[in-house]
Amino acid sequence: MRFRLVPTDDAFFELFNDSAANVAECAHRLRDLLTDPTDPEAHENIAACEHRGDDLVRTILQRLNTTFVTPFDREDIHALAEELDDVVDDMLEVSHRIQLTGITTSLPELKEQADLVVQCADETKELIGRLESMKGVQPHLDAIDRLESEGDAVHRRILARLFGGEFEAMEVLRWKDVIESMEAALNTLEDISDIVESIVLKHA
Repeated sequence: MRFRLVPTDDAFFELFNDSAANVAECAHRLRDLLTDPTDPEAHENIAACEHRGDDLVRTILQRLNTTFVTPFDREDIHALAEELDDVVDDMLEVSHRIQLTGITTSLPELKEQADLVVQCADETKELIGRLESMKGVQPHLDAIDRLESEGDAVHRRILARLFGGEFEAMEVLRWKDVIESMEAALNTLEDISDIVESIVLKHA
């Protein structure tokens, strides 16, 4: 760790931990939603996480603008804050598309995707928790990479099923929008891990 005459603002780590915890909670709420996609309270719970994510990213960016010495590169703080916010937006988009398309049940593969999002979000929470020490991150980076690859396989499988003749054209369109949003959440979680890995490589 490099010596600094002026101490860094370590409050960023607590804010990132709060953001990662919010991501994990949103993922669990999303999985709960799929047990009953018609439950308005389940949708409201996801929206509440998205509002919380907006508040956190706003706080982080405001602090970034007023802090003289940051614990790591300013552009990395900005990028990490934005990605932690984006993944909650992705999950809210799943909720919105379920509501817009009037989906009342869930495909088994969609539940598989949701399980992977939960696991990946939980790993992300653990990963962000190690950011301050910058130690012990590799197992979490490996787990996120593996889970994202599993998500790609599920995504390919569900698309093959959708376009295999089992569903009417309108049903294909309805499900495809939801599935693509879930896949986007997994991809954003991997983007978060890539940013953390870059930070650790530069500063550990």
